[in-house]
Amino acid sequence: MNFVAKHFDELATKELYELLKARMEVFVVEQNIKYQDLDDVDYNAYHIFYERDGKVKAYLRAFPNDDDDKIFKIGRVLTIERGTGLGKKLLEEGIKAIKEKTNARKMIIDAQKYTIGFYEKVGFKVTSGEFLEEGIVHVKMELEL
Repeated sequence: MNFVAKHFDELATKELYELLKARMEVFVVEQNIKYQDLDDVDYNAYHIFYERDGKVKAYLRAFPNDDDDKIFKIGRVLTIERGTGLGKKLLEEGIKAIKEKTNARKMIIDAQKYTIGFYEKVGFKVTSGEFLEEGIVHVKMELEL
């Protein structure tokens, strides 16, 4: 399994195709979320993933929050192979890569409620009440770097 952390402009065409395919598989097909996935945020994001044999197995994207390069927002967090520890490993390595590649001091996420414990394991803390996003209950979480 290979770890990859690239800015959008560094992605190969096949890498981009595979990460978009993984996002569609998890969020649109599996979770039945009807939303515009291609939202132009990708252009200014780091795309962080594990791949094996050219297929994305776990993925997240990280990007400056509202043009503040000290706060990075993560999103589109997914794993194809669940229950293997790969999601936690991706999150830990992704945080490390963002710290190395940027001057980020904080990371934030709008996390689905059922994933709170997952993010807390790497140090994120809940900073809001519950809210609906795309019909799914979420909370805001933060991690000081």
